[in-house]
Amino acid sequence: MNIDKKRLYFIDAIRAWAILMMLQGHFIDGLLDPIFRDDTNLFYSVWKYFRGITAPVFFTVSGFIFTFLLIKNPIKGLNNPRVKKGITRGLQLIGIGYLLRINLLGLLHGEIYDAFYLVDVLHCIGVSLLGIITIYILTCKQKNYVFPTVLGLIGVTLFIFEPLYEKSSFSFLPQAMANYFAKSSGSVFTIIPWFGYTALGGTISFLFKKYKEKDFFYPVSIIGSLAIGLVLIFFSSDLFMSLSKTSNISLFASIYYNNYLFIRFGDVLVVFAVFMTIRQLLTNKTIIKLGQSTLSIYIIHFIILYGSFTGVGLYRFLNHSLSPTLVIVGAAVFMVVCSTLALFYEKHKQVIIRKITEVIAEKIRAIEPGLLLLLKVIKSFSNKILKFLGAVKN
Repeated sequence: MNIDKKRLYFIDAIRAWAILMMLQGHFIDGLLDPIFRDDTNLFYSVWKYFRGITAPVFFTVSGFIFTFLLIKNPIKGLNNPRVKKGITRGLQLIGIGYLLRINLLGLLHGEIYDAFYLVDVLHCIGVSLLGIITIYILTCKQKNYVFPTVLGLIGVTLFIFEPLYEKSSFSFLPQAMANYFAKSSGSVFTIIPWFGYTALGGTISFLFKKYKEKDFFYPVSIIGSLAIGLVLIFFSSDLFMSLSKTSNISLFASIYYNNYLFIRFGDVLVVFAVFMTIRQLLTNKTIIKLGQSTLSIYIIHFIILYGSFTGVGLYRFLNHSLSPTLVIVGAAVFMVVCSTLALFYEKHKQVIIRKITEVIAEKIRAIEPGLLLLLKVIKSFSNKILKFLGAVKN
């Protein structure tokens, strides 16, 4: 495989690692029997901690990649082709997020279940990309550093003020919209605070874009990421408590008692440092393809595990019922199956899409006479009603 020295392969590797962590995390969390969920067990507690790293890494890397490609293009403003691509991608992710929550059996009964309106990873990342584009458009005429600085400030602000909005239900909004901000109805991820990780990822990408060609960049980046990450993990909580005592601002104390956002961002920086350190080993073609196929992997895993469209998935039959041995073996198989199917799809994407399109078109042609007849009946019936009501003349 030819190595493109300008490509940040370690970012693809981080995405591949994060998606595999997500696969095993969802599988084990959904199917492991509750009697084995013991926080005093070393293996379970270590697994649980690392599972918590997955989402922050995924959101940060998503913001990093999108922003890096956005600012890499010399064309600024609305004419930047990445703006249009980003809007399309953001809307696509939101649409797929809702599509995966559709239950076809419910639709056949004329029902849309409440779960359809819940917000998950794809919705949140989609809206986050649209948010980054909005900030980019608003700041593109300013100095180059303004855009990443605003992203960074937004990320830190969302983290700091999380205790103030964390329990808000946003009941003044329509429920479908409130689900983007509040977890009270069951949304797994919400724009606040998760957009913070995406925004901070965008800030980091600016530093890479500006300095990555410098000879000292990687040594400094590795040491800096590791140092800042460890400080956030081990000392940020005490810092907020000190600020609370010094300033008498209770907000800082609230952060101290639930300081997961800054600690998890510290974890993200440590992950970045590790992958940058071994970046020369991360040019394997399969790893790179996995990192570039995360959307396909996510969709496939959602269908197999949670039973998108039909409601029939592994979660329905094996929900919280497996022993540690079975769930570990099952998770390994699950990762292999989802990854293999996704890579196969990506390799034959054009053929598969064409075949699906042909089948759909054939089905539409088959029912077209019936649809035309139905439309004539509806039109005739509507005219009679309108005439009866005097809305149209005879």
